[in-house]
Amino acid sequence: MPPPFGVLPASSVPSAPPGAPTHDLRPGQPDVSAFPVRAWLRATRHVLSTAPAEIFTACDPRGRIELRTDLAGYLARTRGVVTTPDLIVVTTGFVQTLNLLATVIDGPVAMEDPGHDFYREIVRRTGHDVVPLPVDELGARTGTLASSVAAAVVTPAHQYPLGVPLHPRRRRTLRDWAVGGGLVIEDDYDGEFRYDRQPVGAFQGTAPEHVVYFGTTSETLGPALRLAWMAVPPALIGPLAETKLHADAHTEVLGQLVLARLIETHDYDRHIRAARLRYRRRRDLLLARLAAALPGARFPGVAAGLRALLVLPPGRMDAAGPAEADLLAACERRGIALRGASPLWQTPGPEGLLIGYAAAPERAYPRALEALAETLKVFA
Repeated sequence: MPPPFGVLPASSVPSAPPGAPTHDLRPGQPDVSAFPVRAWLRATRHVLSTAPAEIFTACDPRGRIELRTDLAGYLARTRGVVTTPDLIVVTTGFVQTLNLLATVIDGPVAMEDPGHDFYREIVRRTGHDVVPLPVDELGARTGTLASSVAAAVVTPAHQYPLGVPLHPRRRRTLRDWAVGGGLVIEDDYDGEFRYDRQPVGAFQGTAPEHVVYFGTTSETLGPALRLAWMAVPPALIGPLAETKLHADAHTEVLGQLVLARLIETHDYDRHIRAARLRYRRRRDLLLARLAAALPGARFPGVAAGLRALLVLPPGRMDAAGPAEADLLAACERRGIALRGASPLWQTPGPEGLLIGYAAAPERAYPRALEALAETLKVFA
């Protein structure tokens, strides 16, 4: 879930040239030119022609019951989430979701290292200490979670940014820690976009009473819709509904009902399937082109998602000069929008680039990839 631009200093958000970039390779951004306009219009017409006038009044702070009901069924069917409409809260995006939850819990919060620096800042600003949760090739090292930690924010299906799924043994360790008194906050990052096999099921289904599950339309439809949700344990629904009420009363209603209609008609599923095929082709093209441009570079965890992490070859990574900074500056001069990887580590980590292969429109993507390849050749 990409953060908004301009909220934090430039070093904390995806780097992009001033104004619209010539080549959009921002990580985590979907191809909004492929937004399902016709399906959205059909659903909007249906909602406006059939819904009662009361949809234009204030609604339950948890969200419209129509969307919560459809989400409960959809999440059970596609992600294995165990929940009910009464335990879902609809929000205006991942940022609000995390902020609301951080407001109602107490104690230190463990967050993956590496992980999204912007989201660490959200948790810190609500007054929590952030404890690094190390990640390796098997995912988060859940055995390092201490009993003093109140909650752990994890990305079990596809770790951000290393891309690895959480190993089954570590999933069991995480479940044991949660049942013992911890709270797991599951960011189902890229849950819908896996290319090598069936998507990894949500962790929430293994311990519904101890896991808060986050989802959003930011990467499936577009971040401008401001639609996200969380499925929460019964003990948290009251405090979260009250916090949501005092934050902004409720999320905009018409969009909720249109999304509910898309889920009911399976237009949402069809859109995701088409996007999955499109993004897989783009990923394959990126790997082939950049491997030739920068021999020795690694691309870990590209079996899912909308972006690739390019880890710089050891000769450059260990050099005295700031290889990542040099690359970012060269990309900016060519109008290529992407971001550096080093801010994602709480402890020092390898340098590299996060390259989005979804953001550019279909016709513009090959040109953007060619511009990046030509830029990287200088550093080969």
